[in-house]
Amino acid sequence: MNPFARKKQLLSALKDIKDDNNPVTCKGCGEKYGERELRENMYVCPVCGRHYRVSAPYRIKTTVDKGTFKEICRSITSGDPLDFPGYGEKLSEARKKTGLREAVICGTGRIDGIKAVLCFMDSRFFMGSMGSAVGEKITRCFEYAARKKLPAVVFATSGGARMQEGILSLMQMAKTSAAVSAHGEKGLLFISVMTDPTTGGVTASFASLGDIILAEPGALIGFAGPRVIEQTIGQELPEGFQRAEYLLEHGQIDAVVDRRELKKTLGDILRLHGKPERRKSS
Repeated sequence: MNPFARKKQLLSALKDIKDDNNPVTCKGCGEKYGERELRENMYVCPVCGRHYRVSAPYRIKTTVDKGTFKEICRSITSGDPLDFPGYGEKLSEARKKTGLREAVICGTGRIDGIKAVLCFMDSRFFMGSMGSAVGEKITRCFEYAARKKLPAVVFATSGGARMQEGILSLMQMAKTSAAVSAHGEKGLLFISVMTDPTTGGVTASFASLGDIILAEPGALIGFAGPRVIEQTIGQELPEGFQRAEYLLEHGQIDAVVDRRELKKTLGDILRLHGKPERRKSS
């Protein structure tokens, strides 16, 4: 290697090591600690337990058994059916920035040895909004799960329907709900995991149809936002309204689960529902 190139590489490596523990101030409690501590704690504040938003690839890495995830429906992406001004450019920017093709990654994989169909939404891509491609991918996943008699697990996060696709976006609510229903009619399990935020058309469709509905601590869950509701009804909302803990207290979800316990919880639920598939001997 060229000596100058080698020196540049070493300096870059040293910079990465130096920046590896950048100071972080928690938005919840104001405590200060290093980025390394936050990362090693699965992006949960070690002091107050605030759960920071994470990407779909990160969730796959920390939830699915290593080497078992196989992506499906990867080629399905949104077009620009309405020629919405600037939409095509924004899609290109989102793909370049996140490395994703759409706001959801779908596939099959194992959680604690149990095979399932898995969908991971990502708030970095158009705030996880549900357009025609997202709806189609989730629908196909439930259809696949029904054919293969597999349980389904969906990690939801969304700002709602994607307005740039108009009625085509809203139609995905009915389509995904019908697919979930058909999957359930076969006696198959659907676990919905709501993360921060899960709102709009996603909350009003498949995310609220799980046989078991889990949520991460502090997740914002609802249809319209709190400010919109307050302006509409002209009343002040209760403290903690639309947060996961409030919904649990009022019977709208089944459990609030710390991210650090989520894989084990999912594995326990899947195991209780049915025996893990035996692997074929090589």
